Amino acid sequence: MSEYRNEKIQNNIKELAAVYIEREAGTTSLITVTRVLLSPDGKRATIMISVMPREKENAAYGFIKRNLGELRKNIAKALKINPIPFLDVQIDEGEKHRQKIDELLKS
Repeated sequence: MSEYRNEKIQNNIKELAAVYIEREAGTTSLITVTRVLLSPDGKRATIMISVMPREKENAAYGFIKRNLGELRKNIAKALKINPIPFLDVQIDEGEKHRQKIDELLKS
């Protein structure tokens, strides 16, 4: 798969996932899609998220994990690609570390 196509698919999935999460998730936390990692063969995509406040992380992760099938259906409707990647979700630890560094620098 070409690097350009791979990047374009990642960006499209990131946007579609963000819109879906914004529409379907409750207002108790802010869930941000930070990036999408696509396997070289394009068959798997991992959606990386950050959640504020951190106490709501497990609930947000569980919500997205339960709704991955519905999210994949929405992506399949919007993107005309083959194959539609199987989705997974992970908390973006890199983003957590970046936020911690920002806090330390402000102190």
